[in-house]
Amino acid sequence: MENHQQFTILVVDDEKTNLMVLHKILYPEYNILTATSGEEALSRAIEHRPDLILLDIILPDINGFDVLLQLKQLSETRNIPVIIVSGLTSEGAEERGFFFGAVDYITKPFKNTIVKARVRTHLQTVQHIRMIEKLGMIDTLTNIPNRRSFNERIEMEWRRAIRKQLPISLLMLDVDRFKVYNDTYGHPQGDTLLRTITQIFTESLNRPGDMAARLGGEEFAILLPDSGMDAALSVAERIRRAIEKARIPATTPNGDIETTTTISIGAVSVIPKSEEDLPAFIARADEYLYAAKNSGRNRVCSEPD
Repeated sequence: MENHQQFTILVVDDEKTNLMVLHKILYPEYNILTATSGEEALSRAIEHRPDLILLDIILPDINGFDVLLQLKQLSETRNIPVIIVSGLTSEGAEERGFFFGAVDYITKPFKNTIVKARVRTHLQTVQHIRMIEKLGMIDTLTNIPNRRSFNERIEMEWRRAIRKQLPISLLMLDVDRFKVYNDTYGHPQGDTLLRTITQIFTESLNRPGDMAARLGGEEFAILLPDSGMDAALSVAERIRRAIEKARIPATTPNGDIETTTTISIGAVSVIPKSEEDLPAFIARADEYLYAAKNSGRNRVCSEPD
């Protein structure tokens, strides 16, 4: 990755020694901002919009998990990736960080190579997302990545998963009875429906590295790097329930009404071994999507454990 200096990292820790250590590890490859409290972290994140945040859990004013939750609730900061840095080594603390939307977890004392590698990995994701925006690889109707963008991203994440032997998960999603909806309410209303469910997709993804893409028509995909089947099914079910509950306003000859829809989802997850296995992985996700359709729609189908 070239031109590291273009990236800004906000380091949040109330211990000056830790700030100095991280500054020494990361500078001068990156611009470094620091904060010693939760309130200062939120203020600096909103003001400077850093590319990445390294966030300690134990802070003098606000618990680091609460800071993370607020970062993910603010429109200005929700897409900034956050790496938890903490002396807490319990599995529960790590799980809680990921649940609130952290992309990674680094334990103290810091190891230079691990810190640099984790930072580089997540900034590569940031760079890729910016490249998508720059190259116009966005679906014009829904304003999310299109099929070309999805293909490039899944190939990149697949290779990374092979190198690091990490899990990768994929959701294939299709709007149920979309043709009937279009025929009933008209194509403009169908476009409104697609934009509405796209918003649900993006709000359901907690990590900046997760990717929702429109593959064409009413078919979508959600890529979940570094996620196993349990996490993938949790995301899939959250999306399915949210779309089932959604009410989409529509204007008809008989007046304004609220319309509804449902979605079917196929889910797969694997720790990949070979680049040649990627097409079969995507095909399996499609198979489970059609299994969801054929077994009654409005459900998630996945591989058995």
